[in-house]
Amino acid sequence: MVAGVTSHRGETTRHAELKRLALLWAQAHGFSACAVEVTLPKCRYRADVAAYRWQRKQTGLAAIFECKQALCDLRRDNCDSAAARRRLDAICKRRQTLESRLRGHYPNLRNGDSLFPEFDSENFTAIGHRGYARLLRDLQSSQNRLYDCTKFDKLIRYRCANLFFLVLPEQLFRDPEVPVGWGALVESNGALTLRRRPIWHETHEENDVRFLYRVAAAATRVLNRQLEIESDAIAAEQSRSIARGDFYSLD
Repeated sequence: MVAGVTSHRGETTRHAELKRLALLWAQAHGFSACAVEVTLPKCRYRADVAAYRWQRKQTGLAAIFECKQALCDLRRDNCDSAAARRRLDAICKRRQTLESRLRGHYPNLRNGDSLFPEFDSENFTAIGHRGYARLLRDLQSSQNRLYDCTKFDKLIRYRCANLFFLVLPEQLFRDPEVPVGWGALVESNGALTLRRRPIWHETHEENDVRFLYRVAAAATRVLNRQLEIESDAIAAEQSRSIARGDFYSLD
């Protein structure tokens, strides 16, 4: 149940190769159910590679592999939510303080956009205050980082899997930049080496079932592409089965 690695639109050959190596490493370590580009349960993220290892008389083991080929790509997803939220709170307090002072210095900033003067909004950008403009840029940057750049942190917080691995080339590996709780698989000479062990994270049994289903669904999509089975053909076959009266439904 292993999905083949194919290069998607916008994906570099280097990134596709890291995914192939992650698939190879996972299977060599007992993860027999693997797929690429897997939409994960309980969150909006997709994993580059997701793998599942069945264990006799025990709960299965789920693992997520994220492949990074450039430092900027790594840092974009490696933001600590708590630290980012503290920084955002500090910027908001600075903004409130500065706006309070600007109101005293510029009492005519109100837009007159409300029927009641006390509810008029103020156009602080109209005065061209460089400190305020810089503060707004910092605010937007911090908001974007908090909401768009915390993938690694959220995958652990949402308990999407038991183990998490970062897959990256040798020249990109810097131990302090590996996310807390993640393992590091470093590529060198066409093979992956475990340079940092991941921390184990408990998950619920229900999540394991959903995880395995998502892996199977992603692998099926790849197989359909390889066999040129399109959704229209599936719908047509379903219609024929219904017409013949032999459609099997679990409802």
